[in-house]
Amino acid sequence: MTSSAADSASSSASSSAPGAPSADALTAVVTGASSGIGRATAARLVADGWRVLAVARREEKLEQLAADTGCEVLAVDVTSDESVQGLVARTEELFGASLNAVVHVAGGALGVEHAADADLEKWQRMYDINVLGAVRVTRALLPAIRESRRGDLLFVTSVAAQEAYPGGSGYNAAKAGEHMLANALRLELNGEPIRVIEIAPGMVRTEEFSLVRLGDQDAADKVYDGVERPLTAEDCADVISYALGAPHHVNLDLVTVRPLAQAAAHRVARHQGV
Repeated sequence: MTSSAADSASSSASSSAPGAPSADALTAVVTGASSGIGRATAARLVADGWRVLAVARREEKLEQLAADTGCEVLAVDVTSDESVQGLVARTEELFGASLNAVVHVAGGALGVEHAADADLEKWQRMYDINVLGAVRVTRALLPAIRESRRGDLLFVTSVAAQEAYPGGSGYNAAKAGEHMLANALRLELNGEPIRVIEIAPGMVRTEEFSLVRLGDQDAADKVYDGVERPLTAEDCADVISYALGAPHHVNLDLVTVRPLAQAAAHRVARHQGV
């Protein structure tokens, strides 16, 4: 994305909006904010009093998020160096040289082919977004996180980073890569006032995740068949809010969160009232 395109994609709510955060509020960038967990997280942090810059690729959905919540928004492609540099510039414009949190939600799964039938273009895309996108944004915004002297890098990974399952090998590999990125960063940043937090959700029902992965609404609906209460995006946002809001000497290294019906990625109680 060109810088002019990034500029035209940005939008902000009026400073007179009800409940607008104070100028000295904590600040955050949330990626993948056009839908699902990213959108819910941006909304929750605004409600918690944070100043939020929500980013994703889809400008129209970001504009609706801004109208609904009062957050700042910017269209960003985390797989593009040029686009992420636009993010750095907008972050500095809004928040100055200091930033308190980066919440990495941008990601996703593509396909359920077994490894023997792997679609390498899908594998490449998953790696580019889930791993290299997170690295690119972290590298770009780490100076501002350091400057805050109260920084958080929070990665939303998946139970797929911990448990392999048939048809999941590509997503397993991508999310395991992001998981290891978080682990390495925690070691590399040890001694600095920066927490590295990982939230690993299990079955979450959002409007797009399974649909994008499977490409068919009926197939997406079957993922949740018989599970009365899968996690919601708001459930995950609650956990993220808690992790970021905890006293800064408290680091939640890894939180795995599942619905009650799910004991493991491959073991889900269905049609049992949970």
